[in-house]
Amino acid sequence: MERPAAPAAPQDPAETRLTITSPEQMRELGRRLAKLLRAGDLVMLSGELGAGKTTLTRGLGEGLGVRGAVTSPTFVIARVHPSLGDGPPLVHVDAYRLGGGLDEMEDLDLDVSLPDSVIVVEWGEGKVEELTEDRLQVVIHRAVGDTSDEVRHVTLTGLGERWAGADLDTLTA
Repeated sequence: MERPAAPAAPQDPAETRLTITSPEQMRELGRRLAKLLRAGDLVMLSGELGAGKTTLTRGLGEGLGVRGAVTSPTFVIARVHPSLGDGPPLVHVDAYRLGGGLDEMEDLDLDVSLPDSVIVVEWGEGKVEELTEDRLQVVIHRAVGDTSDEVRHVTLTGLGERWAGADLDTLTA
């Protein structure tokens, strides 16, 4: 008689940390990250105001080859950037002004867009995690207060099966 298989141990999340010293480096990180992304990916960005979330997303848009200037969607909540080629569109969401969870974001139809798009959500903590267990969390830390310091410390954590085998260390190259 065979012994029942033991439940699979949860995978440690894929994680990497980087130090970024300029807006151009943040944009370049976005271009490199775009090479790892595919339709169905959810990227959650968090960090203080002015940390570089939109700059990173601008680089993602360039790397994905999408149409339109990637700017902060703060006042429109979400912008869709169609692909100029055969890649997925980029859906860029700014959830800063949304107070509730996924219920409040339901009108955006992110669950419908997710399978065919790369969705990037700024300020999405506590609001979009229910969309999928597979997501990439990007946390950007910067000095706060009256400073002109351009240094950012970025932590990328891949959660779920989609990111279990991902080599995020390639982003440091």
